[in-house]
Amino acid sequence: MDSLLASLTMSKKTDDPASVLLSVGGLVGQEVNLDAFLHQVVDRVAASMQADRGTLYLVDYPRAELFSRAAHLPEIKQIRLKLGQGVAGAVAQSGAPVNIPSTKDEARFNPDIDKMTGYRTTSLLAVALRDTAGDVFGVLQVLNRLGGGRFDGDDEKKLTEIAAQVSQALQATSLYTELKRARARPEQPVGYFFNKVIGESAPMKAIYKVVQKAAQTDATVLLRGESGTGKELFARAVHVNSRRRDKPFVKVDCAALPGSLIENELFGHERGAFTGAEQRQMGKFEVAEGGTVFIDELGELPLPVQGKLLRVLQDREFERVGGTQTVRVDVRIVAATHRDLAQMVREGKFREDLYYRIKVVELMLPPLRDRGPEDLERIARHFIATSTRKHHVAQEPRLSTPALDRLKSYQWPGNVRELENCIESAVVLCDGDILPEHLPLPETSRLPAPPVTLAANDHETVVPLAEVERRHILSVLERADGNRTLAAKWLGIGRNTLGRKLKEYGLAE
Repeated sequence: MDSLLASLTMSKKTDDPASVLLSVGGLVGQEVNLDAFLHQVVDRVAASMQADRGTLYLVDYPRAELFSRAAHLPEIKQIRLKLGQGVAGAVAQSGAPVNIPSTKDEARFNPDIDKMTGYRTTSLLAVALRDTAGDVFGVLQVLNRLGGGRFDGDDEKKLTEIAAQVSQALQATSLYTELKRARARPEQPVGYFFNKVIGESAPMKAIYKVVQKAAQTDATVLLRGESGTGKELFARAVHVNSRRRDKPFVKVDCAALPGSLIENELFGHERGAFTGAEQRQMGKFEVAEGGTVFIDELGELPLPVQGKLLRVLQDREFERVGGTQTVRVDVRIVAATHRDLAQMVREGKFREDLYYRIKVVELMLPPLRDRGPEDLERIARHFIATSTRKHHVAQEPRLSTPALDRLKSYQWPGNVRELENCIESAVVLCDGDILPEHLPLPETSRLPAPPVTLAANDHETVVPLAEVERRHILSVLERADGNRTLAAKWLGIGRNTLGRKLKEYGLAE
């Protein structure tokens, strides 16, 4: 959090409301720590308005309350108000701005908060945060004009313009999706930590804590988990919440490149290093100078290249292909794999010294089936909202109870990526409500799968799971007439993942 705030410096008072979100607006679509983001917004609003303090309230619809989500409140953790209670509660209830030049003898002012904090509020200005439908979902409030003055009509107009910007920014975050979701499912509290990363299950909360700590350092991070569990999402979260967030985030997918090209991709080459190398070419490590290199599918890295990567981890230096000049870089490395690297070490397919160097901080991302039905529902509703915006659907579809039950009964071998594809298809095809028939899932998804057997030597032999997966993938590829893009879509996995699996089966492009 500290590194994020340090890189987002507060500006002095300006007459241009658009400048308030200028340095933080780019974070809206990224996997940023939402607490840090919202506190920075409040800091900038207070500075722009020449106010001593600021508060961002959000509406808790099920409880008909407001709660402070970001505020200058060193004395207490959170403020909660009933709708209509206090100035902020009055704004949330009526939607109209409230400007109080003096709190003395002001009926709408709630003195209980000052009693709790020991702070003395003298003047106060609050305006509503509205969504695109015009509904109030929060309140932006500033306290005590610096110098002892009062907030005037120009200040009210300016804060209203700033609130419109803040509202637009918040509606593009997963926090807003959670607020809307809480209206439909009030028994699930609003929960979020990193923008775009949805989930409040115990395994996810444990991961959030580790990511938050790791992001503040330059420690190498290894992300493990099945395909579609969100490894790249968390890699970006590590980068965006670190001191390197203003520098490049460069991805290298080892599964998408032939082994002979991976070294060149990572380290670049010198002129004349091979036929066609007419000029020097920088590799990903040089391109990412000062930032983060994300090495996806690390288990596909050829052994000779593993040695060069080890040197980068140890000394932050290497030579380009065909070169002798040592290149030094300042980069952070985050790697991901679905493979069992410890087993690969035992088989001699992965360097032991690199294995211990790469897993300084190791995170095992849980498959969707192990995250619980609450997480699945949160993620599904998030994808409904994002797909509605993406495809310009006039009215956000409602997820019917039978459709939700079917989602919960499926095992999701493709994890979150498969769920995203499923929901996007349903949003496009449905008319009003998402029903079970709109979900592109196998008809047997709700039934326990019978054991698959092979006849051999007059008795039955249980087929290993990996063999079942291989047969299914090859069957789907055959049905798609060899079209890998179509087959990957049907399987609910990425094309690169399909390519990697086919490579394992001995089928090259």
